[in-house]
Amino acid sequence: MNMREDLKKYSDFLQKIRRYFNDHNVLEVRTPLLLNNPTTDIYIDSISTTVNQAINAKSTKYLHTSPELEMKRLLANGSGDIYQICEVFRDNEQGSQNFNEFTMLEYYRLGFDIHQLMDDMVQLLKTLGVEYRVSKLSYAQAFFEYGDIDILNTDFAALKVIAKTHSLSTDFEWIEDLQILLFTHLVEPKLKDLPLCFVYDYPTTQSALAIVEGEVAHRFELYMNGVEIANGYDELQEAGAYRCCFVDEIDKRSTLGKTSVDLNEDFLLSLSDSLPQCSGVAIGINRLLSQIN
Repeated sequence: MNMREDLKKYSDFLQKIRRYFNDHNVLEVRTPLLLNNPTTDIYIDSISTTVNQAINAKSTKYLHTSPELEMKRLLANGSGDIYQICEVFRDNEQGSQNFNEFTMLEYYRLGFDIHQLMDDMVQLLKTLGVEYRVSKLSYAQAFFEYGDIDILNTDFAALKVIAKTHSLSTDFEWIEDLQILLFTHLVEPKLKDLPLCFVYDYPTTQSALAIVEGEVAHRFELYMNGVEIANGYDELQEAGAYRCCFVDEIDKRSTLGKTSVDLNEDFLLSLSDSLPQCSGVAIGINRLLSQIN
């Protein structure tokens, strides 16, 4: 395939995505790439740049690592269902599936829970030619079936014992990091046998910005042939809940000796009327394409 054919294939791919959302009344939006605040995410680092030095108005800006917060500003102000296809930028990335710059599709559907959003994603993927058999496993079910671990009822000390039996590191500050390591080694390899697999309802220790109910956080990840493609949440709505999450992330960054960041007070202020109930998902376009081709 020559260069033009490659470009045409990619262009057609994006047109199919846009056509699907247009048919479902989901509006395409554009949000700023340069932000005043870096991400507070513990394991994601923003790329910074200095602007306006030559005009004596020097300031530091940050390339967005995701359009999430800026899109949530729109949702809080009545945008309705929205999507965005954009480049995102992350520092200190390594590994065959991680890059400093990549293309993300992020979208939000009002009134959807994560199961409705997963079903919607299946329909979107069908329009892109993905007709794989669909599987759904709760995080607990996946661990029980593939690792023989009752992950929601196994404490940090017990998980360390299990990790040692698999010759895995136990040098972690928090239980969620060990849960993730065990998932990577015990569960992910088995997901290669499930062409299109949603893993949902993660432990509260891995809630990120998802709504927590009981002992689980209502979020999911999509795997295609064992490769993580997407990450979705039943989104938090209240500014206070976001503040608690951000403070926790900032504290953990400090514990790990990572670059200190400030609370994004502008974002919190924009949620004064709260977010409407919705679910949203971020999809790695490059990873998705690699599994379709």
